[in-house]
Amino acid sequence: MARELAIFLYLRLFSIIFKLVSLVPIQKKVVFVATFPENNSYIYKEMKRQELSCRTVFLSTEKIKGHFNVFKEATVLVFTPRHFLQFIQSVYHLATAKVIVADNYYPFLAVAKFQPDVTCMQIWHANGAIKKFGLEDQSVSMRSKIAQERFKKVYGKFDQVLVGSDSMAEIFQKAFGVPEANIRRTGIPRTDLFFDESKKEYITHKLCSKYPFLRNKKVLLYAPTFRDENLDTFELRINLDQLKQEFEDEYILLLKLHPAIKNGAMLSDNLKGFVYDFSDYPNVNDLLFVTDILITDYSSLPFEFSLLNKPMIFFPYDLTSYEKSRGFWEEYNKLVPGPVAFSTQEIIRSIKEKDFHLYKLHDFNEKWNKYSYGVSSENAVLSIIDSLSKTATEKVNINNKLEKKHQHF
Repeated sequence: MARELAIFLYLRLFSIIFKLVSLVPIQKKVVFVATFPENNSYIYKEMKRQELSCRTVFLSTEKIKGHFNVFKEATVLVFTPRHFLQFIQSVYHLATAKVIVADNYYPFLAVAKFQPDVTCMQIWHANGAIKKFGLEDQSVSMRSKIAQERFKKVYGKFDQVLVGSDSMAEIFQKAFGVPEANIRRTGIPRTDLFFDESKKEYITHKLCSKYPFLRNKKVLLYAPTFRDENLDTFELRINLDQLKQEFEDEYILLLKLHPAIKNGAMLSDNLKGFVYDFSDYPNVNDLLFVTDILITDYSSLPFEFSLLNKPMIFFPYDLTSYEKSRGFWEEYNKLVPGPVAFSTQEIIRSIKEKDFHLYKLHDFNEKWNKYSYGVSSENAVLSIIDSLSKTATEKVNINNKLEKKHQHF
């Protein structure tokens, strides 16, 4: 009840300001509403490379605004009522932008009455999905009717949804209720990095220079999914002591917990020199380049990691309960491209026997990264340029242009 009241008050405030500033004409302007930095940064850099002439605004959280502050020609605002002046400015930019790029679910979209020739583009923060979300999230049925209607209104604002695969296109049509005509097969901008050998080498060198211990041994990366019950208290279910006993001569382990976890993991002194907590490291994709084996559960990391053709082990210790509460798009064991372990001992066995099911990687990568092959940012900007130049009555099938590019590659 308190949650819904807070959302109601927020949306009421937003809609009042939005209505007032909507009196100002639409401008040739792109506004990014960002919770995650990677896709937005890649699109903006490509806009600058193509010398796209338009004003650019980033509406960000306090936590990631630093990622965008380096773009000196862009405006960066913290989009929250706590920063009230910046909040008003943010609403103004949303009401007067020609193109809005969103990377998450944002409740304000439910009450934002955009002009007909405004384009709202959704560039989701994962290029693949194991667990259900959106309208298919099983918890939605337990929310109030008001909340359910709000979800539908938000998803109904997505004029374009950028995807990296046909599989993800099908998922978005179910999760957001968007038609096929709204899907843009651009590929996912942040995956461009995986096709840039010089940048990969630079990132690897930079990491190893800052953390010399990465040079000396092979790297295990354990990155479990965030669970709601872990917000205040967190229990590490993998036995790090056992892993150290078996592998300390050959491996080190990097621990990457979700940033929402407040207390983190309590690591004993005995684990020093084997386990390194990288939970506060801002860009997990950087860590993938120095990782030899990824250990995870329901995360979206495998969809990027598969581009590197490296082994993965899946440790869904609460598979039955998690599936009941969240639901999966496909049967878990058939979807994941690696062995499924339910204990630390099974993880150890897979590593020792090199039982990684590497034969699954190719098909997995083809399924989820079909349109992500190094030019996704360019394709996304192509869609933005088209949206900036067209009115509501000028319908151009940008998908035809993208299809020709895919055939070329």
